[in-house]
Amino acid sequence: MITGQLKRRIDRVWDAFWSGGISNPLEVLEQITYLMFIRRLDDLDVYTDRTRHLRWSAFTAMDEPERMFAVVRDEVFPWLRGLAGGDSTYAHHMRDARFTIPTAHLLVKAVAMIGELPLADRDTKGDLYEYMLGRLATAGQNGQFRTPRHIIRAIVAMTAPGPEDEICDPACGTAGFLVAAAEHVGGAAGRLHGFDFDRTMLRIASMNMLLHGVERPDIRYRDSLGEDADGDAGRYTLILANPPFAGSLDVAATAPDLRAIAPTRKTELLFLALVLRLLAPGGRAAVIVPEGVLFGSTRAHRDLRRMLVEDHRLDAVVRLPGGVFKPYAGVSTAVLFFTRTDDGGTDRVWFYEVAADGFSLDDKRVPHDHDDLPDLLARWPRRDSTERDRPRTGQSFCVPREEIAEQGYDLTLNRYRSVVHTVPEHRPPLEILGELEVLDGEIRQDLAELKAMLR
Repeated sequence: MITGQLKRRIDRVWDAFWSGGISNPLEVLEQITYLMFIRRLDDLDVYTDRTRHLRWSAFTAMDEPERMFAVVRDEVFPWLRGLAGGDSTYAHHMRDARFTIPTAHLLVKAVAMIGELPLADRDTKGDLYEYMLGRLATAGQNGQFRTPRHIIRAIVAMTAPGPEDEICDPACGTAGFLVAAAEHVGGAAGRLHGFDFDRTMLRIASMNMLLHGVERPDIRYRDSLGEDADGDAGRYTLILANPPFAGSLDVAATAPDLRAIAPTRKTELLFLALVLRLLAPGGRAAVIVPEGVLFGSTRAHRDLRRMLVEDHRLDAVVRLPGGVFKPYAGVSTAVLFFTRTDDGGTDRVWFYEVAADGFSLDDKRVPHDHDDLPDLLARWPRRDSTERDRPRTGQSFCVPREEIAEQGYDLTLNRYRSVVHTVPEHRPPLEILGELEVLDGEIRQDLAELKAMLR
């Protein structure tokens, strides 16, 4: 946990970037990320005699801000782009590094702040980066937005990744799921795989992993929906994902193997098809989807839901509160937990409604006392035992596969919830009239006493 003083120091640097002409929070984070990486390189043996003046300790010691600015702009960043031949994932993604800090004054402020950060402690530097990620206040053009860390941790705890799992996020963004999975299993860098088609996100994801102690994760550029997944088909034993929801794709530009499963332009459906394609037999997945996936009436919607229920094993549907992704978006979402099987296997589906996640559901998202996540985690292991006997009036319950099939594979929680109608008690009219007569008599008596006092 980082201190309030450290948070205020970071906030001041963000304000400096804003007043210095960089108002896009993603660009601010990208520039800070570059500088943090350069500082880290100061401890590694990657410099020659000709490049030693490019070290962090060298250019930050320069007395003239304009000279330091020129060295960083004209020499350090071109040198960084040349690191793409290195064996680290992050070095590979540096080939597109751009230096966009506009003034020497802003650069001096930025390097002074980064120079004071306690980057030697892995937990602290990981929390620092998470705090900076939290400053990303806008969704991406393709619908991606940051998944709250506490939601990620709950999902990872439910899927319980092990050291032998091959873990993948095919739309990794800032790599939140992969970081949480690494923390859960204590490393396993070679078994963590993330893909994205936004190169800025890849750099941020790689740095996020690096600062959490994962030195060489498999973070790669890939248009997951536009490339044939045959090479990775059936490879992963656990997939964790919050794929982009917004927009639609050109069907002709979508990978043929995905079109065969889901002939649709909806990215949320195509990603579900992709996950099924990438999972190994017996592999499990947790995927955040917009609520429309649960009840959509198109053929692609129905076919994918039927496939999850009949051809594989749909383990659970967890509905999240509508404001959980604010201030990024107010979309209602759910988490689908399923296992790839060759012969079906769905017996009952466990439903749970998270009404509150420990934070207010407005744009401010301040801490709140009401939090259903501990109860969700407590009930999850009992979904195949005592949870089966819970009445459908509660927050969680189970529904047989046959009933879901009868409802056209609708996975909306309220479709199966029982509503208890309370019959209001009606008092006899004569009893109510009697009370009114008594009140009327009391009023008349009070008026008579008031008149007597006025005479």
